[in-house]
Amino acid sequence: MSQNSPKLNLPFLQPSQAQKHITHNEALRRLDLIVQLSIASTGASTPPSVPEQGELHAIGSSPAGDWAGHEGELAAWLDDGWHFVTPELGWRAWDQESDRLKIWDGSAWIEPPTATQNLPGVGIATGHDSTNRLSVRAPATLLSHEGGGHQLKINKANAVETASLLFQSNWTGHAEMGLSGNTGFSIKVSPDGTNWSEALSIDPASGVASGAAVQSSADDTTTGRLMRADYGYGPGNVLGTVTQNGGTPTGAVIERGTSASGEFVRFADGTQICTATLNATACTNSEGALYASTSDTWAFPAVFAAGTNPAISGSGGATGRFLGVDEPTETQVAYKVLSSASDTTVLPPTAIAIGRWF
Repeated sequence: MSQNSPKLNLPFLQPSQAQKHITHNEALRRLDLIVQLSIASTGASTPPSVPEQGELHAIGSSPAGDWAGHEGELAAWLDDGWHFVTPELGWRAWDQESDRLKIWDGSAWIEPPTATQNLPGVGIATGHDSTNRLSVRAPATLLSHEGGGHQLKINKANAVETASLLFQSNWTGHAEMGLSGNTGFSIKVSPDGTNWSEALSIDPASGVASGAAVQSSADDTTTGRLMRADYGYGPGNVLGTVTQNGGTPTGAVIERGTSASGEFVRFADGTQICTATLNATACTNSEGALYASTSDTWAFPAVFAAGTNPAISGSGGATGRFLGVDEPTETQVAYKVLSSASDTTVLPPTAIAIGRWF
C-alpha cells in the first residue's frame, strides 16, 4: 500500500505506526495549505523579509535565497521556515496580488480560459436581454483600428428588413439612419418615437436624393429645405442657355449672345433685349418736312416669340436725327433714319428691341 494519497500527496497512517499524530497533523497541515488555495503573489523570485505564518507564494522561474531551486513550486511560511509544495495540473488559486483566479497549467499560473463563442449575451456594466444581446452602459464606446482602417458592419437578412442606427432620448426614438425596409440609405426623424418623417433618402442606383428635407418642386421655397440642383440657381447655371417648359424655366437665369446683327440678352422670365449698331447712313432723301436715309432692315440677333411685337427704340447717331421704324415682326424690323435737315454726314444709328422670347 502507498504511504501517500495519489492527488494531494497526503501521508497515510500506517499499521502499528508510532506517534501517529505527527503523520495526521502533517496531512492536516498540507490540506490547510492547498485547499481553498490563496497565494500572496504569483511569479515571485525573492522571499519576503518578514513573512506571516501561513503566507503562501507561487515561485517564479528564477528564485533566489531560501527559494533557490524551487522554481514553479508553492512556498509556505510555517513555524519559522519555508515549506514547499509542488502544484498539480489544474490546481486553482486566488492571486491576492492581482485579484484574479489563476490555474496551474503545468508550467505557469494562468488566468482561466474564457469561452467567447456563441455566448447567449454580454452585458458591460448593465444587463443584456434576448433582443439586446450586447449591452454597454458607459460614457463612451471606442472601436479602434488594428494597424489600419476599421469598419462597423450592420448586416440584415434581406432587403425588406432593417439595418440601421437608432438614436434615442430617454428610450424614445427620435432619429434613425440606415437601410429601412429597402436598400436605399435614408435618415428619418420623429418628435415622439411614433410619427416618423423621412427627411432624406438616397437612391442606391442613381445616388439622387429626395425626402422631406429636399425641394419637392421648383416653386417649393419652404424655409430650411435643401435646394435641388435642377430647381435652384447658383454659379453653375446663372449664366447659360435659357430654356422653359410650359412657361416654367428649366435652364439658366440669363443667356447672352452675339451675332453679325447685334447682341441679345434673354432672361428666365421670358424677357428678351436685342441691341445693335446699325449701318452708317446719311439723311438726304426728302420726305415731306423731314429728310431720311434709305430704307434698311435690322434682323434681330435672336428671334422673339411668334405673334409678339417687340418695342423698338433707338438713336439716329447725332443731334437732330432719330430712328423711324415700321411694324416689327418676331425676326426683323424695317427702319429709316430721319433728320430735320438734309445731312450728308454718314453716321451709324443704334437700336434696341425689347420683347419676349416665349
